[in-house]
Amino acid sequence: MRRDVYMQLTNKPELRQFVRQHPHWYRKLNREPHTISTLEQEANQFYGKTFPQRIERLQGNLNLAMMMIQMLQSTVTNQGQQPTQPDS
Repeated sequence: MRRDVYMQLTNKPELRQFVRQHPHWYRKLNREPHTISTLEQEANQFYGKTFPQRIERLQGNLNLAMMMIQMLQSTVTNQGQQPTQPDS
């Protein structure tokens, strides 16, 4: 493996781990070292670091927070009501 490609992999542990999990990249980088940018794109896709994936994750967190707020509001509203007693 070329020294510059090896240095990039050692400087970015996440890329190194991705290459370990997908060994076909060793061969590809040895034959075509200029494909390091493609490797980074695939690693970002794999680890969920692309912009659409981040937005989707943020949206899921916001939905969860909104659901928690609604549950909290409903419990506060229910606690504020007086229980009705049956007529005897």
